[in-house]
Amino acid sequence: MLDTFLEALYNKVFVNILVKRSSTDVYIEIRSKKGVIDHCQESFDTTILSHQLLEFINSYTKESPYFYISFLDISAEQGALPTCEKNRLGFYGDVSASEYKCHDKKWTYYTSKTDLYIMEKRYAKIGLDFVFSPYSVLSNFFKDKIPTTLAMYVLLQDSFISLSIFDNGALLYAQQLDIATTSEDTDEILTSMEEEEISLDIEQSINLEDIDVDDDIMQDLDDFGDIEDLDSIEDIDEFSQDKDLAEELADAAEELVVDEPHEESFNEDYQRFSLIQTSLSHFYNNEKYDSTFVETVYIADAAGVSSDLKHYLEEEMFLNVYLRRIDINMEVCELAQRELV
Repeated sequence: MLDTFLEALYNKVFVNILVKRSSTDVYIEIRSKKGVIDHCQESFDTTILSHQLLEFINSYTKESPYFYISFLDISAEQGALPTCEKNRLGFYGDVSASEYKCHDKKWTYYTSKTDLYIMEKRYAKIGLDFVFSPYSVLSNFFKDKIPTTLAMYVLLQDSFISLSIFDNGALLYAQQLDIATTSEDTDEILTSMEEEEISLDIEQSINLEDIDVDDDIMQDLDDFGDIEDLDSIEDIDEFSQDKDLAEELADAAEELVVDEPHEESFNEDYQRFSLIQTSLSHFYNNEKYDSTFVETVYIADAAGVSSDLKHYLEEEMFLNVYLRRIDINMEVCELAQRELV
């Protein structure tokens, strides 16, 4: 009775922490019995609990004894399994080193005990009340689709992809994909492709090493001309009567150069596409899962991807793709409020 009385006197403060690739977002919502009375969001250039970040959080939590700190799990060693039966969990994977919890008596999400311990220690000064799985966020965000639709559901963050397949509310498959672990491999592939395109016999062709050409335009250079046809000194002399051929190529390369942000966006969207494609192939080919043909994918986009990803999925995998922008901070805040009901 006393707790209920005191609770009525104070507002509730919900603090939601989202660690990204090189920054941390903090979303704060202040609620009274009547609803939201204030909210704000700040981004900090750190991935740890810095002094500035701590002061910002404390400036709100000191106003009420009823505050709740929520954190979105960023462990790479996490996922979801299509059962809640403890004796069946091991069939899909080893969860002996994981903490796990049944969701809605239908499926289980899990995370690394070690990573969870590190998170708790790192934020010990403020304490963590809730650590939410991305799969809980994904399930809640698409609650209008999952119960009645067979589809793949994807949560895109800047560093992670949380992929799942549901069939009328039943989880069939899930996998947590770490974009960072594939970045180096993708860069090596692109570098290899570039070297293959320009690795021509110096005695029979033109040296392009001094031409500054972005990765994105290597394919375009293929269309510039049949360089292999110019494999003799006579051909080169004939072609470059008015201008040196090397200068001609350099001029063409300059015209084709694109901005670096586009290149980075292209690379990351292609990484995401490759990861999704590989994961779906694993679902189809692994006998552990009740695989069925997936035609539709719903994407919750928190990373701000370009239209390239949608194009890849539609053109290369023949999927029907639907994108929704998602504010993960607000979604996590909603989950925290549900925990108190």
